Amino acid sequence: MTESRRGRPGYDRAGVLEIAVRAFNEHGYDATSMGTLADRLGLSKSAIYHHFPSKESVLDAALEQGIGALEAVLAEPGATTGRAADRLRFVLERAVHVLVDRLPYVTLLLRLRGNTSVERAALERRREFDRAVTALVVEARDAGQLRDDIDPRIAERLLFGMINSIVEWYRPEGPEDADRLAQDVLAVAVDGLRLR
Repeated sequence: MTESRRGRPGYDRAGVLEIAVRAFNEHGYDATSMGTLADRLGLSKSAIYHHFPSKESVLDAALEQGIGALEAVLAEPGATTGRAADRLRFVLERAVHVLVDRLPYVTLLLRLRGNTSVERAALERRREFDRAVTALVVEARDAGQLRDDIDPRIAERLLFGMINSIVEWYRPEGPEDADRLAQDVLAVAVDGLRLR
C-alpha cells in the first residue's frame, strides 16, 4: 500500500484514515459502515475504496499507527541499552508520548474487542509488547534495581493501566503537554517500584 495515492481533492489516504478513526472511536468499529464513512467524508464509497479495499483494511492501517509506534519504542536505543530500570523508564516515557501523539489511534487500539482477524492480530501484538515490558520489569527486579515484593506481571499491568487511562481524560488542548505528562506518570509509577 502506498501512502501517496490520492482520491478526490482534499482527501489523501491519511485524511481518509483520520476521519475513519474518529468515526470508529465515536460509534465503534462494528457499528461504522463504509456508508457512514462516505457520508463523513462527503465522498462515494468507491472513492474510499480507491485508498482502502475494505473497511477491515482501514482498521488495519489505523491500528498499525498505534501498535506499530509502540513496537518501535522497544527498538530505540534507550530501550535496548543501559540498566534495565533505565530502559523501563525510557519505554514508559516514550509510550506516553506515543499515546499523546497518536491519541485517536491508540484509543482505537485500546478499545478492540477481538471480533475480527485484524483485531485479534493487533491484540496479539499488544500482548507481545506487554510481555516485553514485563521482561524489563523482571530484569530490573533481578538486578536489584526495583522492588522484589511486587509481581512483575502485576506491576506491568498497573503501569500500563495508568498510561492507557490517559486516553479517557487527556485533552491535547489542555495545560499539560506530553513531556510534562510523561514525567508525572513516571514520578507516580516508577518511584513506587524503586527500592527504598
